[in-house]
Amino acid sequence: MKIQTSKTLLVLSLISLFVTSSLWAQAGRGEGRIRGTIVDENQKRIPDVKIICEFKENPEVKRETFTNDKGRWAILGLGTGMWKITASKEGYIPAVTEIFVRQLQRNPKIELTLKEIQGDELASGAVSSNLLQQANAEFKEKNFDEALSLLQQFLEENPEAYQIHASIGDCYREMEQFDLAIENYQKVLDQTKNEKEDNKELISNALAGIGECYLRMDDLEKAQSYFEQSLEAYPGNEVLAYNVGEIYFSQNKIDQAIKYFNIATEIKPEWPPPYLKLGYVYLNKGDFEGAEVSFRQFLELDPNSPEAPTVKNVLEFLEKKRD
Repeated sequence: MKIQTSKTLLVLSLISLFVTSSLWAQAGRGEGRIRGTIVDENQKRIPDVKIICEFKENPEVKRETFTNDKGRWAILGLGTGMWKITASKEGYIPAVTEIFVRQLQRNPKIELTLKEIQGDELASGAVSSNLLQQANAEFKEKNFDEALSLLQQFLEENPEAYQIHASIGDCYREMEQFDLAIENYQKVLDQTKNEKEDNKELISNALAGIGECYLRMDDLEKAQSYFEQSLEAYPGNEVLAYNVGEIYFSQNKIDQAIKYFNIATEIKPEWPPPYLKLGYVYLNKGDFEGAEVSFRQFLELDPNSPEAPTVKNVLEFLEKKRD
């Protein structure tokens, strides 16, 4: 039997606050290990490449290392979750990827290719790369005006790099200048029509960016339309579906969040994060049965997650209320 008294909901709200603080406290810590190699365009391994590993849920949690003389690297002590990997070295264009780190299973080997900057492009390329790194740092610190200025400077020096309009759109979106944000996302979409290679991920991200703008403007119908187009453009991307769920959840659009977290589980049933978030969403909705099912699925998939003790405490509380 479901119990939804005001007292129960108040206790659950307090648990949610505890869950959030607990997750941030444990975020990034664990026994996960990732490794990889860095090569150039001729598949020659590159030594002394700087590797930065950032925890997606809290970018302040970082690990750093360098490749050895055989272009190999490894990082230990990572917690369960999505991590962003950036490889950079002077004279090369940086490469970025993301990986979901598990604790008990062997994580896939990461192989990245760095493109060497040739001839006269070297100095300007290094400056441009530095501008992007600064812009990224300012964006993370929520200094959106500064990030926007750096991105616009980069675009002036590299007018062919239309992809940067997506990042400019992100800045305008966070500054709540939605018309300008949509305008820049649309520039990305217009340009990709002229590309020989279909950049599905870039198109998908631009569509999702427009969708988030409309969501923040409370135009739920248009937001839903663009999110659906985004997933159609890049089907099978569980991370995108998960991120859309996060966007809806942050806006307290509970039913829509449930829809997209479920899509993520359908795309990749063995991926734990959507089940964890579904548990919290159902908890927020007052659907304790749904929360129990989702939390148990999460524990089954990732029993040694840093979040597991908190989830077990919530399940124990729900079991007592049910009885």
